[in-house]
Amino acid sequence: MSKIATTKLSSKGQVVIPEEIRKRLGLETGAQFVVIGDGDVVILKAIHPPEMSQFDELVDQARKAARRAGMKRSDVETAVREVREGK
Repeated sequence: MSKIATTKLSSKGQVVIPEEIRKRLGLETGAQFVVIGDGDVVILKAIHPPEMSQFDELVDQARKAARRAGMKRSDVETAVREVREGK
């Protein structure tokens, strides 16, 4: 069950997440959030980097999709180089 707490917006646009909520959600200094604003509603959604095992699975899926699309390693290298060069 979620508990309600109040907080204030600072002059620098900062919002303090109450300690009880930070502890319950396991939020630590440096935690990152996606911020969604709609009307008078603001939602903070904590984001976490994937575990290495999840990352490996994502890479495997990307490789399979590239093979199905007929892409070669050189195609990817060319695309990366072009993006880095701003083309």
